[in-house]
Amino acid sequence: MIELLRPGLDARHTRVAVFDFDGTLSLIRAGWVDTMVPMMVEVLLELKTGESEAELRALVEDFVARLTGKQTIYQMIELAEQVSRRGGTPKDPLAYKHEYLRRLHDRIRDRLAELEAGRCAPDKYLVPGSRALLEELRARGYKMYLASGTDQPFMRREADLLDVSRYFDGGVFGALDDYKSFSKKILIQRIISSSEFRGEQFLGFGDGYVEIENVKEVGGVAVGVATAEPECLVVDEWKRKRLAGVGADLIVPNFLALGELLAALFPDGDREEVPALEDRVG
Repeated sequence: MIELLRPGLDARHTRVAVFDFDGTLSLIRAGWVDTMVPMMVEVLLELKTGESEAELRALVEDFVARLTGKQTIYQMIELAEQVSRRGGTPKDPLAYKHEYLRRLHDRIRDRLAELEAGRCAPDKYLVPGSRALLEELRARGYKMYLASGTDQPFMRREADLLDVSRYFDGGVFGALDDYKSFSKKILIQRIISSSEFRGEQFLGFGDGYVEIENVKEVGGVAVGVATAEPECLVVDEWKRKRLAGVGADLIVPNFLALGELLAALFPDGDREEVPALEDRVG
């Protein structure tokens, strides 16, 4: 169930946990790729460049995956650039984003209604084992942050419906209209700049290229969540390859093997007692 990519891994010194949302914890938007990619392929096919649908799909799948974890608008900016390269006149990226969100909402409407009406337990739309992991990290004293490329009002509503907002005492953050003012990288740097935590004290969980790379850039420990949605019972090999490629320390398909995951992260059990930052200065 768990693949250890870095022998000798030890996360006992970590103090702050940063989680991605969609595909890492939440399954409300499972299948979003199957909404975004066809929409983009449609746009490019309309340009009649002579490229086949298969060729355009491969192109779109590549850049959508590369930008997964960043705000959705970046994928739409790339679509607009691809239209321009083919001699077309692109719409504003925000217009593409609104059309994508309209289609996605049609796909997930029933899931949201089911949760809002209380017709199912919130855990139905969580990656298996998520709540037990969140409970464990909270019990261990981690300060936790939730960060998503999904628009902030939507992801906060969905986090509330899944009853996970209460775990994230550091805050719940999503994409803003001013997309340059927030990213997971910016969030991590703000936390470090506050002098509350050092980069190596970050423990990150994500199913996308971006969040794993951001955590590793500052010297943290990163768990690649290679979820094969929506069942999340086996590793998605394509995700695994991408996550391993940017330095994930561990790969998991879900959090059901919690004991094994904790043993890999925290050899010998307890976290290390590391002096507070202010005690290490001077």
